[in-house]
Amino acid sequence: MEGFQVLTIVEGPGRRLKAPATDFQNNGECASATARLVTRWPRTRAALWVLGVVLIVLVRGTVPAWAQESSAQGTSEIAKQAQNPIAKVISIPLENDFSPHTGINKDDSYVLEMKPVVPFKLTNDLNLITRTIIPVIQVPDLSPTVKGASGLGDVQISFFLSPSKVGKVIWGAGPVISFPTATEDILGTKKVSIGPTAVALSIQGHWLYGALVQNLFSVAGPSERPDVNQMLLQPFVNYNMRHGWYLVSSPIITSNWEVNPDDRWTVPVGGGIGKIVHFGKLPVNSYVQFFRNVDRPDGTSSWSARFQMQFLFPKR
Repeated sequence: MEGFQVLTIVEGPGRRLKAPATDFQNNGECASATARLVTRWPRTRAALWVLGVVLIVLVRGTVPAWAQESSAQGTSEIAKQAQNPIAKVISIPLENDFSPHTGINKDDSYVLEMKPVVPFKLTNDLNLITRTIIPVIQVPDLSPTVKGASGLGDVQISFFLSPSKVGKVIWGAGPVISFPTATEDILGTKKVSIGPTAVALSIQGHWLYGALVQNLFSVAGPSERPDVNQMLLQPFVNYNMRHGWYLVSSPIITSNWEVNPDDRWTVPVGGGIGKIVHFGKLPVNSYVQFFRNVDRPDGTSSWSARFQMQFLFPKR
């Protein structure tokens, strides 16, 4: 018999929001929740359009011949740049995250994150890479007293200082700042939070692997709101294949140090497939991944799906 528990919404690195929700009973409900995403939530039409484009790109895997001007080697290099969080390439990822079976009506929550990455050359030996996360969140009714909401979440900006010369290990480190920009109380923390962030990766033949980590601490905001002390760890492994195809696993592991240890961790396991294509001369990185949460707070969805389109603007 289902009861109201606690829903934890990850709306960007290091942040989790809690409210009543219901949990899965069996794997059959997982399939029915996916069907409801398409047929019973018209407000997600824009997100479904993005999802449709991603799936078309992945399934067809081709664009008109006149649009494919890069060599196989060039496509492979673009893939590795796309998979590197601190590559010296301007990019605009659009990440779509779906968490099913939430709220009193067993609807689905959705987060669209725009993540522009802009590199700057500081000196001949040092680069600055900025990474901004702008979340747009949609949450259904979570209980009779907690109504659903949609709008802007808290915006985060990361600053990575990284050596210009690339060695066996590529790395960057710096501060991350979260601003209380949420348009609804349920969609943000109402706190200004600051913390350290770092990323390291290595490229070995077809393999690209590494990890990004950060921890946010609240430094200002309303005293009645909970303090922020949250960690995010994102390991990533990519295996690049021919014609721009690659296998990927990049789960987002989070820990809220302010809560009971039993409800502290979210640990997803899974992965998916991606491809580099060209729309005209514009390279686009698309992937789809599915995750099962092997450790999670009470009430959190047992699985999630992530779809991304990343527009790349390499220097010529």
